[in-house]
Amino acid sequence: MADSPASGVQLAQQSRTEPAIERVPTGVVAFVGRTLKGPVNHAVAVRSFVEFQQRFGGLWQPSTLSYAIEQFFENGGREARIVRVVNGARPPTLNLPAGDGVLRLTAINPGSREYLRASVDYDGLQPGEQEYFNLVVQRVRTAGSELVEDQEIYRRISITPGAARCVREVLLESHLVRTLGTLPAVRPERSAGGPGGVAAGYTLSNPDGDDGAPLTDYDIIGAAARNSGLFALAGLQSFNMLCIPPLTRDRDVGLSTLLVAARICRERHALLVVDPPADWTTPRAALDALRLWPFRSDSAVMYYPRVHAFDRLRGRVEVFSSCGAAAGMIARSDETWPVWAAAESEEAILRPGLRPAVAVSEADRARLAQAGINTFVSVRSGARSGVSPRTLSGSGTSDWRYLSARRLALFVAASIEQGTRWTLLEHNGPALWVRAQAQVEAFLDGLAEQGAFAGTIADETHFVIADERVNTPASLAEGKFNLLFGFATSKPGAFDTWLVTHRAGHSRVRPVSVNRSATSRNRVEWEIETAILRH
Repeated sequence: MADSPASGVQLAQQSRTEPAIERVPTGVVAFVGRTLKGPVNHAVAVRSFVEFQQRFGGLWQPSTLSYAIEQFFENGGREARIVRVVNGARPPTLNLPAGDGVLRLTAINPGSREYLRASVDYDGLQPGEQEYFNLVVQRVRTAGSELVEDQEIYRRISITPGAARCVREVLLESHLVRTLGTLPAVRPERSAGGPGGVAAGYTLSNPDGDDGAPLTDYDIIGAAARNSGLFALAGLQSFNMLCIPPLTRDRDVGLSTLLVAARICRERHALLVVDPPADWTTPRAALDALRLWPFRSDSAVMYYPRVHAFDRLRGRVEVFSSCGAAAGMIARSDETWPVWAAAESEEAILRPGLRPAVAVSEADRARLAQAGINTFVSVRSGARSGVSPRTLSGSGTSDWRYLSARRLALFVAASIEQGTRWTLLEHNGPALWVRAQAQVEAFLDGLAEQGAFAGTIADETHFVIADERVNTPASLAEGKFNLLFGFATSKPGAFDTWLVTHRAGHSRVRPVSVNRSATSRNRVEWEIETAILRH
């Protein structure tokens, strides 16, 4: 505290510190696939299967995604992001009589279960305002239902093209409908009264909506220019796992989809949860097929085998893909264990109602693990198997072949990248570098104290560099702020090293290789520059 000689008031002098870096959530799972209804190519958050039913229609036999979502929540998942994809689906239309013509509306969401209705009135309009009308559009639960799921009201809109509130332009803001074709010459007629003396009736949508054909890999992949398919995930701030259930009950996702999905997961610091192919019906078949299977990635994880679950629509037990159950299990473990220990906390136990579709012996579990495939069990055993969950990176020596180490790396990288974005609003110079480095050091110190890293002293567990060695004159001229950090996941002093780069309109964090001596107390500038900044 300091005294002000003029007033005698004590003034508190506080050093400028940045807020603590928040730990990103680790159990948010994105699903991409076919659903009965709902918005297309738009990621929607759901936090229960009931909410999924309300937004996307619930279980539907052609939708493998709907069953994966059910099993995700049954096995402990809590937060999902759903991207609906279609193949040739058509939206229903709605015709509002308008003199000798008709005002045609078309739903935004396609499918045979998109039930809309609309009502027209002239309430509050003057007799001379013949081009104006009021429009109410509703989505209802089922055809003829009075259970309204969504509603939009548009007052004093015009049928005249070019008018300030022309219906065509006004409905561009709608989440339910658009106009279709040429506008009629006159405004639509007032809706007739409803049954039982109701003042306003409704015109129902036509039964011309179509659910489309089964999905293909092209539909799932989508296009970056249209933000469709997998590229619709660009609209999400973050997600930790990605599930793409089989295209149909008897057709697996193709290699092209897996490659694109793995690349997106790597860019977004997430894990792709891959289903074992349907023809891996025994552990031996899986091991034999894996030798020629062309997909490997340390941004992917697989749990074998597929699962048996009761199909409520068919009334019998069926075999389902495993990705939803696996993602739910991983997310469930995060509720009670830190991310660096969650995958090791217990065996991959399926909750009641789900069980492995294939029996796997302990010997086969070990063989599959060596190949990068994890296995489910439905009963907890008394002794631990000693098999640590793996990624699909194969049988290499990288620390990222272990699921816990890979998830820890992704968690730390994402937290630091998001937690240091404030630097974009500050002057890039030594004062900023000191503040950012202290903020990241405090974050890593906290993790080290909780046992997240290998080693016992700071030099062995983690490091942070944010000075002129990574912020060179060349990078400053490009408007970049760089921060280098590393942490030990399996061996003291053996660091996973990452470089965060912030520049106007863009932030990025990526793994890099750095000479070990470049991170010691006697670090040499050229070693860092050679290892990173010239790439």
